[in-house]
Amino acid sequence: MITLHGIPNCDTVKKARAWLDANGREHRFHDFKKQGVPEAELDAWLASAGWETLVNRKGTTWRKLDDATRAAVVDTASARRLLLEQPSLIKRPVVRWSDGALTVGFDAADWAGRR
Repeated sequence: MITLHGIPNCDTVKKARAWLDANGREHRFHDFKKQGVPEAELDAWLASAGWETLVNRKGTTWRKLDDATRAAVVDTASARRLLLEQPSLIKRPVVRWSDGALTVGFDAADWAGRR
C-alpha cells in the first residue's frame, strides 16, 4: 500500500492525491496535523532522503522562523528536533511506495513508473 504523508491543505499534497486517484493508485493518507509525525518513520526518511531534502526552506513556515532557529538547523539531529516540533516544515508529500521506496515532493513523471 502506498502511504502519502502530508497536510491536507497543502496545494502540492492536493495535486499528489488527485494524481494518485486519477491513476488508480490506492493509497493511505497520513495527516501530519491530526496524526503527528511518526518518529520512527521520520528517522527512516532522514536516513534515506537526508535532512537537507526534508526541510522545506521555501515555505511560509520556514520564513516565519527567527534567524537563530533557522541558523541552528545544521545537521540531522537539529533538523529532526525542528521537524517534530513543526511538521509543516517537512517538504511534502513524503511518499512510501508499495515497494518500500521513498520520495519527497511531487513529480508526476517520476511517479508514473512507481508502484
